[in-house]
Amino acid sequence: MQNEELDGQLHLANIDPLHNRQFTVRKRDGRIVPFDETRIFLALESAFKASAGLSQSKPLPEGVESEVLRLTRAAVKESLRRAVRGEMLEIELIQDCVETQLMSAGHHNTARRYILYREERRRARALRGDRAIDGQLQTQLFVSGADGSREPLDPQGIRRDVIRACRGLEDRCSWQAVAQETVRNLYDGVRPDEISQAMIFAAKARVELEPAYTFVAARLLLDRIYRQALPKGSWNFEAAYRDGFKEYLQTGVRVERLDPALLTFDLDRLAAGLRAERDEQFTYMGLQTLYDRYLIQHQGRRLETPQYFWLRVAMGLALHEGAQKNGRALEFYEALSGFLFVSSTPTLFNSGTRHPQLSSCYLSTVMDDLEHIFKVISDDAKLSKWAGGLGNDWTNIRGTGAPIKGTDGESQGVIPFLKVANDTAVAVNQGGKRKGAMCAYLETWHLDIEDFLELRKNTGDERRRTHDMNTANWIPDLFMKRVAENGHWTLFNPSDVPDLHDLYGAAFEHRYEQYEAMTDRGDLKRFKRVEAVQLWRKMLTMLFETGHPWITFKDPSNLRSTQNHVGVVHCSNLCTEILLNTSKHETAVCNLGSINVAAHIQDGNLNEALLSRTVRTGMRMLDNVIDINFYPTPEARNANLRHRPVGLGLMGFQDALYKLRIPYASDAAVEFADRSMELISYHAILASTELARERGAYPTYPGSKWDREMLPIDTLGLLEKERGSPLNVDRALRLDWPVVRAAIKKHGLRNSNTMAIAPTATISNITGVSQSIEPTYKNLYAKSNLSGEFITINSYLVEELKRLNLWDAEMIEDLKYYDGSIRELERVPAELKEIYRTAFEIEPRWLIECASRRQKWLDMGQSLNLYLAEPNGKTLSDMYFLAWEKGLKTTYYLRTLAATQVEKSTVDVNRRSIQPRWMKNKSASSQIKVERQETRLPDSAVAAANAKTSSACSLRDPACECCQ
Repeated sequence: MQNEELDGQLHLANIDPLHNRQFTVRKRDGRIVPFDETRIFLALESAFKASAGLSQSKPLPEGVESEVLRLTRAAVKESLRRAVRGEMLEIELIQDCVETQLMSAGHHNTARRYILYREERRRARALRGDRAIDGQLQTQLFVSGADGSREPLDPQGIRRDVIRACRGLEDRCSWQAVAQETVRNLYDGVRPDEISQAMIFAAKARVELEPAYTFVAARLLLDRIYRQALPKGSWNFEAAYRDGFKEYLQTGVRVERLDPALLTFDLDRLAAGLRAERDEQFTYMGLQTLYDRYLIQHQGRRLETPQYFWLRVAMGLALHEGAQKNGRALEFYEALSGFLFVSSTPTLFNSGTRHPQLSSCYLSTVMDDLEHIFKVISDDAKLSKWAGGLGNDWTNIRGTGAPIKGTDGESQGVIPFLKVANDTAVAVNQGGKRKGAMCAYLETWHLDIEDFLELRKNTGDERRRTHDMNTANWIPDLFMKRVAENGHWTLFNPSDVPDLHDLYGAAFEHRYEQYEAMTDRGDLKRFKRVEAVQLWRKMLTMLFETGHPWITFKDPSNLRSTQNHVGVVHCSNLCTEILLNTSKHETAVCNLGSINVAAHIQDGNLNEALLSRTVRTGMRMLDNVIDINFYPTPEARNANLRHRPVGLGLMGFQDALYKLRIPYASDAAVEFADRSMELISYHAILASTELARERGAYPTYPGSKWDREMLPIDTLGLLEKERGSPLNVDRALRLDWPVVRAAIKKHGLRNSNTMAIAPTATISNITGVSQSIEPTYKNLYAKSNLSGEFITINSYLVEELKRLNLWDAEMIEDLKYYDGSIRELERVPAELKEIYRTAFEIEPRWLIECASRRQKWLDMGQSLNLYLAEPNGKTLSDMYFLAWEKGLKTTYYLRTLAATQVEKSTVDVNRRSIQPRWMKNKSASSQIKVERQETRLPDSAVAAANAKTSSACSLRDPACECCQ
C-alpha cells in the first residue's frame, strides 16, 4: 500500500472530537515529535508477518492487511483518548494499547511476536546505554548478588568484555553480534555467573558461521577463570599472572590438593617462565574441558589458570630431577604449554598432587581361583579410583559345567564373574571425574566364548549381560587360518588344557592340534566343536550389532613382543594399544603421552629437528612417571619398576595431512604415516638408550629382544616365519638405524617398551587437534562429551572455502544437510573433495595400510578404529582379514553410520533435489579385495545395518519434529 493512501486511511481514525487537535509524542530520550499513526501500522504489519512466517519484504494477504488496518485504527483511537484524559502520550503507552487490541481480537500468537519484539528492542537499548532526558538509562536491568543485593547491569562492561575477546579477530568476528545476543538472553535479577555464561554461549552459538568464534568463547571463559584464580586489584595483568603463581601453590598445599614438595622449586624462576599469552591458544571445547575436569579447584573455585596447570604438571614430573629440577620443569612446561607433547589424562589429573597416580593403563590376568578372582576385582576398584583404564585377561577361568573339586559342584563359567567386574567399574567412577572403564579379554578357544560374544546384547538374561564393560576377542592365528580354509574349531575348558593360555605361534598350533586329537580319542570330555566360519560370523555379527567384542590378535602381539623372555602377553588394555606381559604376580602398567604431529608441521614440512627434541623431552617425562607414580597395588609397582614400559604415541595425524594438503585415502598419506612413525620410533628408542646411559637399563633388559639386537621392524620376520606364509608389509627404512643399534648395544634401554598409540580423545580436545590417527569424523557435527555439546567444524575446510569465495550461508546449510560431507556439492572443486573426505568416505583399506606402516615401527600397538558406511558380512570379514594379513596386533571400535547428528531444523530441505549418499538405498560393496569364502551376516544383522545406515526419519517429512 502506498504511504499516501495509507496516511489517508489512517487519518479516518481521528474522528470527532479528536481529529481537529494536533497530538505529540514524547520519545524515551525526552524529544517531542508529532504523533505518527503510520508507525503503529508498520509495527503491527511486521508482527503479523513474523507470526505467519512471511518475509518482511513480502506483502500481507489482502484479508490480513484489512485486519491490520482495523487494529491500527482501534489502537490509535485508544491512544488518543487516553491522551485527552490527561495521560502523557509516550511510546510505552502506545505500545501497551497495541498489545491490548491484539489480545482483545484473539490474535494471541501475533501478540506474542509483538511482545518479543518490544523486549528485543528494550535489550538493544540497554546494550547501547540509551538514556532518558534526565540522564538515567532508558532501560535498566539489575544484577542479583549472592547476598541478595541488586545492582544496575552495566551494559558497557559487557561490551568491553566482548570487544576484548574479539581483539585480533575483528575481521572474522563481530563483537556487536555477540554483545547483542548476550543482552537479549539476560533478565532482571540475573546473576553475575549467568552473564558470563550468556556471553560464552552467544559466541559459542556462532561457531558454525565462523570457526574463529571458538577462540572468542574461550577468551570469555578465561575471564571467568582469571576472576577465580588471579589476585584481585592489580592493573598489570602480566605481573598479576606471575605474582599469583606462588600464592596459588601455597593455597593448593594448604587445602591439601598439591604436594608440598612443589614449594621447594625456585618459584620466582618458574613464574618468570610462564607464557600467559598461551592461554589464548585454546579452543572453547579445549578450555571448557580443562575447566570442568583438570584445573585444580577447592570448594568450587578454580585455583589454577591454564598455564599454572601446565607448570604444575611439569613440576610434578620433575620432582626427582635433583639439581636440574627447575630447568627440567621449564623444559617440560614448554613442551606441554606449546601443545607439542601432552601427557595422558591421569598424569594431567594427578601430577604434582598428593596422590600422583600418573599411569594410564593396568592389565591383569585372573587366575582360576575364587580368592584371586575377587582380589583382581578389588584391585580393579583401587586402580579405577585413581583414573586408570583396565584390561583383564579372563581366559584362565574354567568353563560352564566344569567340576569344582572343593564342593563337588559344577562351575557357572566366566560370565557371572564378568557381571561383577562390570558393576565394579560402574560403582567406582574414577574419583568422580569420569566413568570407570575396563575391557575383558577371552581367547577364542574358551568353552564360554559364544556366551562371551553376547555380553553386550540388549536382549536376554540381564544377569548375563555387561552393558558397561568393553570386551575383546584374543584370537590366535590358527583360528584365522581355520576360517580361511573353512575348517572346524574346537572350544575347550581351560582347566583341561592349562598350557594353551601361555602358548602362541607354532607352539600353540602344535599343542592345540594335540588336544583336538585327544578329543577324537575320547581323552577329553568337555569340549565343543563348531565350524570356524560360523563362529567368525557370530563374532562379526555381534561386533556390528553391539560394537563388541573387539578383534585383537594374540600371536603377533606375542611373537613381536620385546619381553617374551620373561612372560606372555595375555591381553591388551582398555583401548587395545598396550601389549605387556601379565601374571599372578605382575599387573602390567603403562604410562602414556602423545606427540602432536600437527604442531611439528612447519612451512609445509615435518620439522624433524623439532620432533627429535620433543620426543626426547616426552620420553624423559614418561620415564619419570615410573619413579614418581603412586601404585595402588604391589603387583602394579612390581611390574612397572622391573620393566619400566612407556607408551609414546601421536595425535593430530589428520591435521598434519591437512597442513600438507594430502588426502587420507592416498599413497602419499600412507608414506607420511610410515615416515612420521619411523622418525618417532628412531628418536624414542634412541632417547631410551640415552636415559639408560644416564640412569641404567631396566632390570629385565638382559635376554630381551633389544638385548638380542632385534628392533621392532626385525620382528616382522619372526611373525612371518611362525605363520608359515608371507607377511604383506612394506619394510623400507629411511633413517640411519645402525646408529640406534650401536647405542642399544652400548647402553641398553631404560624402557622395555617405548611406543603405543592411544586414542587421545580428551587431550586432543584440549589441544584442539584431531584425535590420534583418526580421520575427520564429519566436517560439521555436534560433539558431546562430559563437558557438554560442542559444534565441531573443520576450520581447515572453512579457510579453503573462504579462499575460493565459497563460504556462505548456503554452504553451511549444505554441510548440515549432507551431514558434514562436501562430496555432493558441485561447486566445490574435486581436489578439496578428496582432501576433506570424512571417515565414512575413506575406504577402510587406507586406514589399515597406514596402520600397517606404523605397526612395523611400534613395539606395542595402536588404537585403530575402522569405519564402514555400508557394512555387510563379506565387507567386515575382508576388512578384518586384511588387518590380520597386514600384521596388525589389534583393532579397536568398528564405527558404522547412525542417524544424522547435525540439527537440520533451519535447513530448507525442499530446495535440494538429491539425497546424501548415506540416505541412498544401494547395495553395499567392499573395495577391499581379499579372496576367500564369503561370510554373510544373518537377517537380524542386516536389519540392524539398515537401521543404522539410514536417518531417523525421512528428511522430507514435514510432520517429523526432527526435521523442523
